Amino acid sequence: MGMTTPPRTLAEALRARDDESLAGLLRARPDLLNPVPGDITQLATRAGTRASVIRALEHLDKFALQTAEALAVAADPAPYETLLGLLTGDGREDGEHRDDADAAIADALPGALATLREQALVWGEDERLRLVRTAREILAPSPQHASPTGLGPTVAEATSGMSPGRLQEILAAAGLPATHDPVSAVTSLSALFTDRARMGELLDSAPAEALSVLDRLVWGPPYGEVTPNPTPPVKWLRDHGLLLPVSTRTVVLPREAALHLRAGRAHRVPEPRPPAVEAVANRDPQAVDSAAAGQAFLAVNTVEELLKSWNGGGPAILRAGGLSVRELKKTATALEVPEQVAAFWAELAYAAGLLASDGEADERYAPTPAYDDWAELPAQERWAALATAWLSATRTSGLVGGQDAKGRALSALGPELDRSAAPEVRHRVLALLTDLEPGTAPDPETVLARLRWERPLRGASASAGDTTDLRSLIALWTLNESELLGITGRGALATHTRALLDAGPAEAAALLAPLIPEPLDHVLLQADLTAVAPGPLERPLADMLSALADIESKGGATVYRFTPGSVRRALDAGQSAADLHAFLAAHSRTPVPQPLSYLIDDVARRHGHLRIGAASSYVRCDDEAVLNEILADKRSATLRLRRLAPTALAAQVDPASLLEGLREMGYAPAAESAEGDVLITRAGARRTPPRTAPVPVPEGPPVPDATLLGAAVRAIRAGDTAATVVRKDTPESPGAPAAAPGSLPRTTSAETLATVQAAAMTGSALWIGYVNADGAASQRVIAPVRVEGGFVTAYDHTADEVRTYPLHRITGVAELADDTTA
Repeated sequence: MGMTTPPRTLAEALRARDDESLAGLLRARPDLLNPVPGDITQLATRAGTRASVIRALEHLDKFALQTAEALAVAADPAPYETLLGLLTGDGREDGEHRDDADAAIADALPGALATLREQALVWGEDERLRLVRTAREILAPSPQHASPTGLGPTVAEATSGMSPGRLQEILAAAGLPATHDPVSAVTSLSALFTDRARMGELLDSAPAEALSVLDRLVWGPPYGEVTPNPTPPVKWLRDHGLLLPVSTRTVVLPREAALHLRAGRAHRVPEPRPPAVEAVANRDPQAVDSAAAGQAFLAVNTVEELLKSWNGGGPAILRAGGLSVRELKKTATALEVPEQVAAFWAELAYAAGLLASDGEADERYAPTPAYDDWAELPAQERWAALATAWLSATRTSGLVGGQDAKGRALSALGPELDRSAAPEVRHRVLALLTDLEPGTAPDPETVLARLRWERPLRGASASAGDTTDLRSLIALWTLNESELLGITGRGALATHTRALLDAGPAEAAALLAPLIPEPLDHVLLQADLTAVAPGPLERPLADMLSALADIESKGGATVYRFTPGSVRRALDAGQSAADLHAFLAAHSRTPVPQPLSYLIDDVARRHGHLRIGAASSYVRCDDEAVLNEILADKRSATLRLRRLAPTALAAQVDPASLLEGLREMGYAPAAESAEGDVLITRAGARRTPPRTAPVPVPEGPPVPDATLLGAAVRAIRAGDTAATVVRKDTPESPGAPAAAPGSLPRTTSAETLATVQAAAMTGSALWIGYVNADGAASQRVIAPVRVEGGFVTAYDHTADEVRTYPLHRITGVAELADDTTA
């Protein structure tokens, strides 16, 4: 759809685009699709709204934004050469460095301008470039504020409220001819500031102190405060128009004068090229993969350890949501990590859908049913699930410990940790690492510099009132979390992570599998009542050993210690002494030490000797001497025991408290049911109801797919055809003026029926006005197929589908001047 004349409006410029270009605009600015615009004019109007323009500006890179800022301070419209001059300068600065910078700007400017045009922020031919009015209002300086370039208002804007007498005084001091016309005076002063030779002579005559004042204002901010009796340098500048009054105490350096002092440049340092990501070390890729694999295995084990510790019901949830500071500290101590790292592991488990609230009245965290399925997977697949969840999660654990907008502390697993920018920043950081050679560890500062260049206006604060650049914070957290999770090893991106980003979790797990140690089916028992696991253990062995012994130390080898309490725990879970002896003999590469066998037999002999049930509670034992010993022990006073029979005692506490109290006294009681059977207390396996992983909070509208884009472009084109098509005069009203574009046609019922029937027989298209059941009026281009029973069935070019319309809802019809739908 070419144009023979330059576009006069943004709508005309958009109308001249082809379908691919329109689809590119909608892809770059998906907010324009909600809802789909009815025609090109509506699309252009929506593209010029303040909220949409700000969103588009936030997605520009540094140089595209600098290009838009330069256009904002140029005349409207501005030719391409003027824009280039604002970015490179007027040539008064020379030198090899300046020439290289200007060449880089000249090479990059067409691409930046193409980006601005694609996003409908700039329109017009190169001879008449126009910045969208809303973008100009946002980026251009005004008498109230400076632009992002640091330039102030023009002479005309700054003197708009100045008295003619004051203008005459400035003209006289500057050596300009007097004029009684304010417009001519402003023009004359502007011409002085833009004339290189005359401006040079004026500045040569200025006092040195006055030039120092200009140096402080030239790159912004251009405003300064003055006293009623200014110093001589300031008075000289004010008298010569180089400082113009904005108020009684404020003056401004006009834009034309500032541009002369800047050698014509709108920006002090244009940045046409993105800063490179630099390396701090080049490591052996195999060493990187090994380090990352070890950390990935540790990450899987840490998450599993965390969820095991909450297996019987985790910590209580705060009323406002999340973990209390005390519970986070307990978790960090149990995992032997700092609190911030503990918050990361908890958030990761939550994001992966392995952890959630149990939904009970006394609400607590607990593993979800999905945890059991995840725990059965091989280690590499468990890692891939965690890494995939981390990449897409908007939960940001780095915020834990900070404050929200109201000064309240942000807690782990709390409701205020979602940041929609997190997934995009994580992917971008990893993409920058992917571009480096394998084994290259980047300098974090250069990564941050690159991100700031790519999104200079995306400095959304981490919390309201906080000016910290959130994208930079998330990038730093990403680098740290990548090392914790095994995404990187020794600072460099691992091979399995590259596969995760390019091919998906299955390929990443396949590459990681050979680097993860095979689980072992044995331990080494020692005479000091410890067992050493020289590596990761098979899951059944690890579960049984964790019930029979306590973990004493972790590392390359895990040390378990057997104690009377740990052995009793295994017996409580339903194991017998014979089972425990057989288990140890089967899984130890060393003989079972005699002290360990004695420990198991001794605890088993006393286990269940006492029986506890519900009375409030009771204790029964066949050995009267044991019960006498308990009654005589002062520590049993809190249990409030009394003898019921020679072999039975009653207590005033519940069975669980009685059980725990006797265990603290050194006994090994067993609980029993109402029928007298021993109750087996297996390891807790409290689970939440089925839960889905938390849905990431989207950052603005989703990017539309090709199908939606194609349908939207067709609908906009059809609606534009209906709004702008030329209609014929109706046969019944020859000579009547055609309806104005965009207005609904008006015909009588008889005229409507006759025209529609004729179109159905000839297969021609019509333009109709239609009012739906809700009273909403629209205009459409249809090709009638059948007319019967008060309805017309037609192909609707506006909606791109066949529809049926009641004739009584059609306000009027008109034939098209030529078949635009063919």
